[in-house]
Order: sequence, then structure tokens, then C-alpha cells
Amino acid sequence: MSKRNKNKIRIIGMNPQRFDKGQLKFLGYLIPLALVMMLPIVFIFFNAFKPTEELFLYPPRFITLRPTLQNFRNLVATSANKAIPASRYLFNSLLSTLLVMALTLLITSSAAYVMSKKRYRLKNMLFELNKISLMFVPVAVAIPRYFIITRLGLIDSFLSSVIPLLAMPVGLYLVKQFIDQIPESMVEAARIDGAGDYAILRRIIMPNITPALATVAVLSFQSAWNSTEASVYYMHNEAIKNFAYYLTSLSAGGNASDVTSALTGGSAASGALAGMGISAAGTLIMFVPNLVMFIFLQSKVMNTMAHSGMKS
Repeated sequence: MSKRNKNKIRIIGMNPQRFDKGQLKFLGYLIPLALVMMLPIVFIFFNAFKPTEELFLYPPRFITLRPTLQNFRNLVATSANKAIPASRYLFNSLLSTLLVMALTLLITSSAAYVMSKKRYRLKNMLFELNKISLMFVPVAVAIPRYFIITRLGLIDSFLSSVIPLLAMPVGLYLVKQFIDQIPESMVEAARIDGAGDYAILRRIIMPNITPALATVAVLSFQSAWNSTEASVYYMHNEAIKNFAYYLTSLSAGGNASDVTSALTGGSAASGALAGMGISAAGTLIMFVPNLVMFIFLQSKVMNTMAHSGMKS
């Protein structure tokens, strides 16, 4: 057997299509590493179902011995004496997050298509400005963003939780890198057949950049679902604030312990203990959608990160 054939067999054996005993040495490293990385996730799930007496055990237990739903009942009960229930905050979060995801995908894909396949003046400068904007953290633009929201008349408006999150420079960068890899001949052939820009975007561009769009969907979901900026700075009406703000206000203001102690007839100390259970239940509610999104789209996200830097 020639040396070339031996190398070919060795390379194929490193990544076989089916299970091979050669994979055991890799699994021996990866399985313990995966188990260690799953510990925080396991802790979040079990912690939300722990009764009060198990929440403060030392050393803490990962596995709940007597799981209970009381923490979730207390979470709902904290809004029992208010005009606005916790479900309203949750609905606001779901609605604003879905709107941000849909509009971000439309705006990002359209802008990336224009930057990649159109020819116009200042094209390169605009893309460089987009890359420069990646260096700015959100807190650095908080004051200019507030002035823009004020000038647009969006103070105390539900749209203030949607519009500021539509600009996603990193999403535009990733999607443009994928569109750059689509041959110009495909776009030109579609134009010859009479297709307009939106038809080309919908039928040719978007089906070929689904990994990048999945990544943008995950990023936009996380930014909208976990955001409290609009509820804190732009809104006074409690009925339009989101669930992330609701949980933050419970933890910061001590409302959870006060209301829980009043409802249960217990002391302030017992209310504080119940407040920790409410925080654990709320953390799980905020965490699960992010986990589900990443589980379903993680393969496309990894594909995006692997190919986004191939062409700039």
C-alpha cells in the first residue's frame, strides 16, 4: 500500500461517519468536560423547584430532594395585590421579543444585501462605520439613544422596547459575509428573468444564508428577552413593561419578600426566604427560552462562526 493511501485511510479514520472505537479517546475527554459545563444548567433547573429549607443548605445541593411548585405560586402571588399581573409582563416580553426578531431579520438581511450586491458611492465607508460601531458597548450610547427616543416621541410607548434594538451591527457584518459568497451570476440571472430586489432577497439570498439568519435570530432574541433598558428609562406605565424588569424590581425593591410574607401570614424573615425562591423561579423562566433557542439553532450558529471570516 502506498504512503498516500495510508494517509488517506488515517484521515478518514479520524472523523468516521459511524461510531468507531477510535472515537473513545475523544469521548473520554469530551464527556467529562460536557458534564462539568452542564452543572450550572442543572443547578438553575433544580434550584427553581427547591423548598425554602433546601435553598440555604450548605454546602448547596444540586439535586432537589423534595421538589415543589411553591416558588412559582409565590411568583404569581407577588402580583396578587397589584393591578397588573405577572402574566402581563410576560406577555409584553414575548410580544416585544417576537417583533424585534422579525424586524431585525428583515432589516439586517435587506441592508446586508444592499451592502454586498449593490454599487453606490460611500459603500465601503458605510461598512467600515458599521465595523467601528462594534467597538461601542450599549452603555456608551445610552444617553444619545435616550435623546433619540425623546425626539421621536416614544417615551412611555411600547415601541420604545422594540425600535432601539433593531440596529444590530454584528448581525449586519455576519450576514454580509455570507451574501458575499453568493455568486453574482445567480443575482444577474434573476434580474434577467425580471425579478426585483425583494424577490431576489426572498427567493435567492435568504434561502442561502439560513445559518447567518439563525445566528441573528438568536442574538436578537437574547438582546430583547433580557433587556430592561426600555422599561427602566423610557416607560412610566407599568402595563407596558417587560418580565425582565419585573423580576429585577422584585429583587431590588424587596417587594417579593414583603408581599409573600403578607400573603402567607409569616414574618419578614420568612418572606425574605420565599423571595429567594421567587428569584430562582424567575431565573428559570428567563433562562429556558434562551436555552431552547440555542439548542434548536446551535448547529447553524456554529456554521456561521466558522464561515463569517472567510471573505471580507
